[in-house]
Amino acid sequence: MYLNFFGFDELPFSIVPNARYLYLSQRHQEAIVHLQAGLGDGGGFAMLTGEVGTGKTTVARAILASLPGKTRAGMILNPTFSDLELLEAICDEFEVSYPKKATLKKLTQVLHEFLLAEHAQGIQVLLMIDEAQHLAPDVLEQLRLLTNLETESHKLLKVLLIGQPELQEKLRLPQLRQLAQRITGRYHLLPLNEEQTADYIRFRIEQACGNPELFNRKACQWIAEQTHGIPRLINLVCDAALKQAYQAGEPTLSLARIKLACQEVMSFQSSVYQVASAKPPVPKLSYLSSALGGIALAVVLAWQLPPQLDREHYFPLPEVVPPTEQRVFPQALRTALLNATSSEHALETLYAVWGYQASVLEQFCQTQADAVLWCEEQTGDWSTLQTYDLPAVLTLMMDDVPTYAVLYRLTGDQAELLVGGERYRIARQWLEPLWNGQFALLWQAGFSRTLKQGMQGADVALLESKLAQVLGEPERPREQFDKDLSRKVELFQRWQNMHVDGIAGRQTLRRLELLTQQQAPSLKEEG
Repeated sequence: MYLNFFGFDELPFSIVPNARYLYLSQRHQEAIVHLQAGLGDGGGFAMLTGEVGTGKTTVARAILASLPGKTRAGMILNPTFSDLELLEAICDEFEVSYPKKATLKKLTQVLHEFLLAEHAQGIQVLLMIDEAQHLAPDVLEQLRLLTNLETESHKLLKVLLIGQPELQEKLRLPQLRQLAQRITGRYHLLPLNEEQTADYIRFRIEQACGNPELFNRKACQWIAEQTHGIPRLINLVCDAALKQAYQAGEPTLSLARIKLACQEVMSFQSSVYQVASAKPPVPKLSYLSSALGGIALAVVLAWQLPPQLDREHYFPLPEVVPPTEQRVFPQALRTALLNATSSEHALETLYAVWGYQASVLEQFCQTQADAVLWCEEQTGDWSTLQTYDLPAVLTLMMDDVPTYAVLYRLTGDQAELLVGGERYRIARQWLEPLWNGQFALLWQAGFSRTLKQGMQGADVALLESKLAQVLGEPERPREQFDKDLSRKVELFQRWQNMHVDGIAGRQTLRRLELLTQQQAPSLKEEG
């Protein structure tokens, strides 16, 4: 092979997992942070999705490596089980004995006993399921029921689902709504951008003790474009280029050689990668206002996320570009806005900020009753957006034509916009003449019916919890809507200048949900 020819200690681009070649891009680090947050004290489920070869296994291995000592983790690969077989597989993974021909009830019982025994020793049990998109809906529901096993304050079993984008679609099924609502941490891995692709190639070559400049800038650019930033394809292309150069006796890699290797590898890839190429490029931050400092993204690889990072954004972003001074409206942003006439594309980006892939209906802000995220169009001003503290699609008038941009950050007199696959920072004063007050936003839905005195159930307890949170009053455990809870609803309605009737109707509940979002992206700067 080409080891000695290029001076490598080992093959730098083998697709066999190797801990020494664990490259964590900013996106992979963000995924780890969000998933660890979702699997924190209160969460029972987290979900990681991404196309084939984007590094889901890499993230899973990094999470396993960062687990505290008193965590017992198990991994189930490529599951195609019935509900009974799933419980048997979990028992086998954790070496839990069970009788032959055990029923679902018996398997649940032995698992409960195992989980209680581990909890008594201070051990948290974590189950990872790879290729989870293959699990049937009834099996996923059985998994949800298994996580009902808990003490008064602690989930005995935590689950990380890892799968391809089809897993997101499966969780939209009405019968899986309860499971979808339990997922407190989710992340969708996107491919590497051009700069990250170059860093990835250099990193792997350095780990193999080779020359990190073997692949020059143009070579890396071409590889990033042709592989769409998929790490597995990058490995295959680089390996093919090195083999071809070795066989031709070429000590350096020409662009022609790189193009030939790309053609060789990509001609055998499925069409899924061609779909990715039609997507807008990964946003790059363009600073378009004066006297702005850089932003540092602090990645905390800890099992429990510190409070200040609980609302960290879900949308992966590239490195910061140094600021430039602008005395007129930036031409680059103007051009981008003039081309951003599709509200559907803007809503698709907004869903991506939350870590979701929007359906066709959702791109038109049409929310189905069983949706995890609700979409609503409103009118307001900057203070309205600051109160909600959620990213939103703004309707901006450019030359009397409505255009659409995602408001991603709002700090002081600065705004950050996602437009046409790019990220721009601009002084808010430039936007004020363009914005007519119309916006659309998403939030996590928690209520499905109007609540009033005499009603009872878990949604009444949720109403009490959320009202106590926003009103600053002590929370009283209850599942009965009584006079005291009606009084709290009236207080909230007066505070929000709404019709006061003590009934938690559609508008009251939506406003309450908007003000009490957990694990949601924020308009505020990180840090």
